[in-house]
Amino acid sequence: MDYNQMLEQVRKDIGKYCKACPVCNGKACGNRIPGPGAKGVGDTAIRNYDKWQEIRVNMDTLCAGGEIDTSCTMFGKTFDYPFFAGPVGAVNLHYSNKYNDVSYNKVLVSACAQMGIAAFTGDGTDPTVMEAATQAIKENNGVGIPTIKPWNIDTIKEKMAYVHDSGAFAVAMDVDAAGLPFLKNMNPPAGCKTVEELSQIVQMAGVPFIVKGVMTVKGARKAKEAGAAAIVVSNHGGRVLDQCPGTAEVLESIANEVGDSMKIFVDGGIRSGTDVFKALALGADGVLICRPFVVSVYGGGREGVETYIEKIAGELKDTMQMCGAHSIEEITRDMIVK
Repeated sequence: MDYNQMLEQVRKDIGKYCKACPVCNGKACGNRIPGPGAKGVGDTAIRNYDKWQEIRVNMDTLCAGGEIDTSCTMFGKTFDYPFFAGPVGAVNLHYSNKYNDVSYNKVLVSACAQMGIAAFTGDGTDPTVMEAATQAIKENNGVGIPTIKPWNIDTIKEKMAYVHDSGAFAVAMDVDAAGLPFLKNMNPPAGCKTVEELSQIVQMAGVPFIVKGVMTVKGARKAKEAGAAAIVVSNHGGRVLDQCPGTAEVLESIANEVGDSMKIFVDGGIRSGTDVFKALALGADGVLICRPFVVSVYGGGREGVETYIEKIAGELKDTMQMCGAHSIEEITRDMIVK
């Protein structure tokens, strides 16, 4: 199976909301919720993609040849590539009934682990979403990162019990999910967290804690103050608030501020290995890609995930070689034009 064959297949199976576009740029999704779109008009998702395309890479082949090493180390674990599958929950609501959260995570987590990366898994109002995700991680020796929604503290404690049982090497919270409609007006309250509340959750985790949904230097400082080991520069894929900047526009300033003291991930509109290269040049340690992994699972199961990972990895290696970087550590700011 190649990538184009996977796209042909997925259009038969992915449902009426996602169009499985050749390039997932947010333009066909619009405000399609349920589905992969946004609660507003969806202009932030489009901007995410467009801003990565405005960054160019500096080709330089006047350098030594040799093998390209794409490996990276995160929280004591070594991965073959610096990109990871992003979290998604309630796949049968947003896509089609071909998969539910149990079957989706079973495929995604194991395929990613087999291919040398890790999958972030999702959460939802149905407790079985987190239960299924963490069970899949447990079956793959803890190689996966459960992502908990910013529920009230009692619900978070319940979710953390699943995380601890899974043996996951890290855990995340997508604080930007505070903008999702189903989190509003919950009782007890869910959503935004103070630094003090976040600090309590970090201590509860017991493993490296990742705050997903940071879009400002100020927010990065707060996450650091709370004791987070890492952040994801993210606007929830452009799903929760229109008129946000693209993640490519804010990544560098955030990485310059806290990159020496915590790991920096970024997501939002990153759709090629060349985009991954750009993100690393701007200061990211790793990249999350979400919607295309959904397409890969629906289009080809394990084989689809493997095909997609190989595609992104090949593009990253080619860009590194053509820009004179033989390892992730050798990717520098002067290799891109912004």
